[in-house]
Amino acid sequence: MVAAMVLINVQRGQINETAQRLLEIDGVSEVYSVTGEYDLVALLRFQDYEDLAGVVTSHMQQLPTITKTHTLMAFQCYSRADLQQAWDIGIE
Repeated sequence: MVAAMVLINVQRGQINETAQRLLEIDGVSEVYSVTGEYDLVALLRFQDYEDLAGVVTSHMQQLPTITKTHTLMAFQCYSRADLQQAWDIGIE
């Protein structure tokens, strides 16, 4: 599984509309409005890198309200569920 986070700047007053449009794109699993330098963060999940590249370079660029993106590729996922599962090994 390939995961990425896309940090997104959008035109003033277009955060809600842009978030909804992003959620219509296959592979975009979640979109968060955030404070700071960026307006939105989109979480993307795909089976391979080619799918990720297509979404970021094609589908996202077609949204006219997006003014800037910064994509972060995930190397490894750490979660509380993974930690709990590791401690439960061998326990029934």
